[in-house]
Amino acid sequence: MAESPYQNDVEAIDAFVKKYELLTKEIGKVIVGQDDVIKNLLITVFSRGHCLLVGVPGLAKTLLINTISDALGLSFNRIQFTPDLMPSDIIGSEILDENKNFKFIKGPIFANMILADEINRTPPKTQAALLEAMQEKTVTAAGHQYKLDNPFFVLATQNPIEQEGTYPLPEAQLDRFMFNIWVDYPKYAEELAIVKSTTTDNHVVLNHIMSAEEIVFFQNLIRKMPVTDNVIEYAVKLATSTRAGSEFATENVNNYLSWGAGPRASQYLIIGAKCHAAINGKYAPDIEDVKAVAEPILRHRIVRNYKAEADGFSIEKIIESLL
Repeated sequence: MAESPYQNDVEAIDAFVKKYELLTKEIGKVIVGQDDVIKNLLITVFSRGHCLLVGVPGLAKTLLINTISDALGLSFNRIQFTPDLMPSDIIGSEILDENKNFKFIKGPIFANMILADEINRTPPKTQAALLEAMQEKTVTAAGHQYKLDNPFFVLATQNPIEQEGTYPLPEAQLDRFMFNIWVDYPKYAEELAIVKSTTTDNHVVLNHIMSAEEIVFFQNLIRKMPVTDNVIEYAVKLATSTRAGSEFATENVNNYLSWGAGPRASQYLIIGAKCHAAINGKYAPDIEDVKAVAEPILRHRIVRNYKAEADGFSIEKIIESLL
């Protein structure tokens, strides 16, 4: 690991806060509003996670991911998921060269930041091509294993309203996404600013705020942050309380949930809380930091039953009651 340019971890966290502020300022040159979405996306990046952005078309989900990769100075590839996309279109394939030797041609997955656009529009066979990359940061093709670049993130988008010709993501794949971020419509004033800035031929050139090496350094720094036992206990208790029939399950959970969050949720609650604390200039996370990241971490990991749907009890409402 490269030597730290800072005297100690406290100084490094202070530097991280300044870098984070510069980064949000730079992203704000292109993206109007969506502060919570940007914050959660950046927490994903510095927590070594992956992220699923859910929102109707036209809310600049693709532009946001493109802008973040630009400001971070990372290599970026966009994969448009379609019903006829094959796994080899993502990971690459072997071809026979002029010397009659097999040669592996790398697919678009070999970049720092991958935009999996409309990930639910392709069949499970192709969706599954991302699983190994997301978990192990490797790709196996024709019996050979290839390491992916570091840092590596998959940021996927999904349209929640159009269900025709879509394939819902399997639970195993959903669980690999750290955050499920809901992208909402902009406010009236924000939409005015968006229309004013995008209906002219102004072209914004972004500065690169961080290098890949700096991102890896800050990722490692966040992992090293100390956490008190009561915060870990709170996070694990919160994840456990989503499981119907468990010792911490509430009446709402027992009545309305079929499945709860697994251990990966507990891990992400702590890592997300560490990063949330760091961007706010704290040197260790507290329970408030766990609560701040709980909804996007738990939202896609718990499954409602028919009774919850009949009673109009949303997943967000259930998470709120647990917090």
